[in-house]
Amino acid sequence: MRPLASQLSRYLEHAISIDERYDVIVPVPLHWRKQWHRGYNQAELLAREVSQRRRIPLLKALRRVKATVNQSGLTSAARRSNIAGAFQPRAGIDLQGKRVLLIDDVFTTGATAGACARALKKAGAGNVALLTLARADRRWRA
Repeated sequence: MRPLASQLSRYLEHAISIDERYDVIVPVPLHWRKQWHRGYNQAELLAREVSQRRRIPLLKALRRVKATVNQSGLTSAARRSNIAGAFQPRAGIDLQGKRVLLIDDVFTTGATAGACARALKKAGAGNVALLTLARADRRWRA
């Protein structure tokens, strides 16, 4: 993923409307154990690249406080239940009225994005928009 982040993030950057303005970019966080094991956070790699090119500050405003099971293979309801309460705003983060661009790698059912958006709103975000690299279409699963 590291070598691909620069090129893949260009697709994300081109998807941002020229009329849209954001105050900060926030990557979807991994639980610290998963990030330690993997060695990187793919959403953060993508977000960092977009942040640099668009000159929008990157802010690690969220932390994942709950280690969840892998979402793949779970139903939509199970995904929402699995991810409930998994994200919290970092201490001292004030997003009062800010326009936040949340970046993740893959969107499937929206459970993760919804949980992150709720945590960002709790921290005062005025608007949260989501940008993902890919959309998984679960209708075609065998």
